[in-house]
Amino acid sequence: MSAPPPSTRVDAGRLWAGGLATAAVAALTAVAGIVIARGVLHVPVLAPRGDGIWGDASTAAYALWAGAGALVATALLQVLAMTTPRYGRFFGWLMALSTAIATAVPLGLATGTASRLATCVLNLVIGIAITTTLSAVGRSAIRRRY
Repeated sequence: MSAPPPSTRVDAGRLWAGGLATAAVAALTAVAGIVIARGVLHVPVLAPRGDGIWGDASTAAYALWAGAGALVATALLQVLAMTTPRYGRFFGWLMALSTAIATAVPLGLATGTASRLATCVLNLVIGIAITTTLSAVGRSAIRRRY
């Protein structure tokens, strides 16, 4: 007789605490990227250069969307961990593809080349930050029981 398959135990409190921390990292990454692009490189990201280093409301909205993306990714990680074998591999692929899409979308915007490239790089860095941070959170908050 074979042993029953292992099950997954999700420490939801630990997972969501890590997810909230990841959301804060993603939001601050967005703000830091915008400050660097506008203030140091003088490249308009999300708003015309005349809006200054901090930009307008779009800077806050961009940060909020980055944080929201991290929370959605946390929910995805929890669902995958509870329902899918080798959830980490699927999570990595889904995040890599989502990051690739977010990185490519600005290329189609009707703005200057420097602005499009800066936004692409910013989206890539945010996606990498969310993916790597949540992958580490998942390793500590989700355990296989044998």
